[in-house]
Amino acid sequence: MAIDSSAYTQVAEIAPRVSEWKRFYRVFFSRGIVVFGGVIIVLFILVAIFANLLAPYNPVVPDLYATLQNPSAAHWLGTDSLGRDTLSRIIFGTRTSLEVGLIVVSIGTIIGMALGTIAAYFGGWIYTVIMRIIDAMMCFPMIVLALLIGAMLGPGMRNVIIALTIALMPGYARLMCGQVLTVKQDDFVMAARSLGASNWWIIMRHIVLNCLPPLIVQITMMIGATILAEAGLSFLGIGIQQPTPTWGGMINTGRQYLTTYPILSLAPGVALMLTVFAFNIVGDGIRDALDPRLRGQL
Repeated sequence: MAIDSSAYTQVAEIAPRVSEWKRFYRVFFSRGIVVFGGVIIVLFILVAIFANLLAPYNPVVPDLYATLQNPSAAHWLGTDSLGRDTLSRIIFGTRTSLEVGLIVVSIGTIIGMALGTIAAYFGGWIYTVIMRIIDAMMCFPMIVLALLIGAMLGPGMRNVIIALTIALMPGYARLMCGQVLTVKQDDFVMAARSLGASNWWIIMRHIVLNCLPPLIVQITMMIGATILAEAGLSFLGIGIQQPTPTWGGMINTGRQYLTTYPILSLAPGVALMLTVFAFNIVGDGIRDALDPRLRGQL
């Protein structure tokens, strides 16, 4: 019986390989709300970088002749009780918030990933010691643990960074530990071990790289949570102190004028809300783009 040769041709055809970056780009930028969040983040980063050029006034120098002014052409968002321009302080507060958020998340991620990887890969008593300490730290919510450590260390940017880093680190350690426990059982890890690869080569070359996608999502979303936590510490008076402009400190300063000059608390509150919202939305977009169950097919 004759067999149509075209059938062999169709079977032999192989679907073209699609770049993972192309998949990520298509899924990430196909959602308007995610693009909106990304634009907000880029704008705030540019504001933080060029704060010296964008701020119309010095954010820390008081002007007692211009205290508690309403929004005007000279002061777009008015002035505070010391005559400092609210818009200028919000602009420089953007730099403070992003600096704290990025530093805390970077250090906390590195430490947490290292502890989680070591505990899960080597196991035994190393796993028991590290993870029981992590479990004890996770008994406290992040903001409560940061408040406790911040109260012990005292106010100041350095102490705020230390407190938030310690409070943030357990979540990354726990997440990384779970990822490593799964990945280290895969065939490619066993093959590398059978070929004589060292433990550190296997960890850096095979395990860490395959555990990064969920960590990337966590990093993006925790930047917003860290900025919010820093604002909370500053609002409570144990964070970054005056005259350094911070959104939380501005909200705390303006709360006594809520009925007469609500813009003093409303303006930095809106900036804080937009920043946290943008990082959370972008984190969701990255999760959707990296998760094959959510991104669909190209």
